[in-house]
Amino acid sequence: MLRAGGLLALGAAAAPLAGCDLLGGDDEAPKAPDPLRPLLDEALTLATAYQDAATAHPDLAARLTPIAEAHRAHAGELARLIGVTPPSSTPAPSGAPSTDPDATLADLRQRERAGRDAAVAACASAPAERAPLVGSIAAARATHLEALK
Repeated sequence: MLRAGGLLALGAAAAPLAGCDLLGGDDEAPKAPDPLRPLLDEALTLATAYQDAATAHPDLAARLTPIAEAHRAHAGELARLIGVTPPSSTPAPSGAPSTDPDATLADLRQRERAGRDAAVAACASAPAERAPLVGSIAAARATHLEALK
């Protein structure tokens, strides 16, 4: 009887511990966000900015739409690489395009320059298997700057 009482006491003491996951629960810590996630988010934001600019300035659409499509393609490849589903809606860029086409192009150049710099930094710190994709994104962003001149 003492043994049965001791086992019951031990079981009662262990039950709360099991509820706290101290006895054999999931040992895996929450996953940190992928270091390429900011590059994915930025590609989506840039795609939206270009599309908005093309809509606001139809005379620039032939020049800007292919760049928006390139950013969407980059986002798709980054999402595939890091194992996430790209969001169905794209983030809104900060601010509407200017009514002045030159100001709009200047804003896109500034965004693209920042994006290129971020991609170069991500490429420099990326593991070898990720560097080709991230490097090609950095190169594409550099060519986008040329297309905006």
